[in-house]
Amino acid sequence: MTRTAIVTGGTRGLGKEISIVLKERGCQVIAVYGSNVAAAQAFTDMTSIPAFRWDVADFDACKAGLTEVEHKYGAIDILVNNAGITSDAVLHRMTSEQWWHVLNTNLGSMFNMCRNLVEGMRERSFGRIVNVSSINGQKGQFGQSNYAAAKAGILGFTRALALEGARKNVTVNAIAPGYCNTEMVAAVPHDVMQSIIAAIPVGRLGTPADVARMVAFLVDDAAGYITGATFSVNGGQYMS
Repeated sequence: MTRTAIVTGGTRGLGKEISIVLKERGCQVIAVYGSNVAAAQAFTDMTSIPAFRWDVADFDACKAGLTEVEHKYGAIDILVNNAGITSDAVLHRMTSEQWWHVLNTNLGSMFNMCRNLVEGMRERSFGRIVNVSSINGQKGQFGQSNYAAAKAGILGFTRALALEGARKNVTVNAIAPGYCNTEMVAAVPHDVMQSIIAAIPVGRLGTPADVARMVAFLVDDAAGYITGATFSVNGGQYMS
């Protein structure tokens, strides 16, 4: 049976690889992106995966976008909440705008997307939700109180929603990636990057494929007994 999956932040970075891997595993995949139209078009040209644009921090935009997707492609069985941004500053210099922009995008999007899909999943007695958190949501990070708070909040949200969906065969799990070779990490200064790699026991950055394979495992029909869990994909850098 072909499952329909939607991946937020699905045209670049981790989301791009997640979208590709899910398609390779036989899913009908739809990617959601926020702003980079050129990258989204290049992604669709390369993969033939359709990309829809809306702001995941906006509840009404999510509702309208998901209604359009379901009208065109049918009910959504799999949701991967991957969209995320950073706006770093130490707290005593962080603006209110920086705080809320990150919280609304990284954490608010969890509610916005799940609230608009979970009732349908419950009615059909099937759903797979994977929320992408971060190693910095587990251990914290200097200059990222907004990002760390949002990513930590995802873990609590995941566990609560997992309890609510369990009897309806709607599983909800989280992945906490470490530092992966993406555009976001590539922006880190070289000397800082070398110190990061030195702290990773396996001795390298993660790859988007490392994360995507974990997502593919969790959304499989056979993974129905796994819910409310957090999977650290970080090369041993942080063990909770």
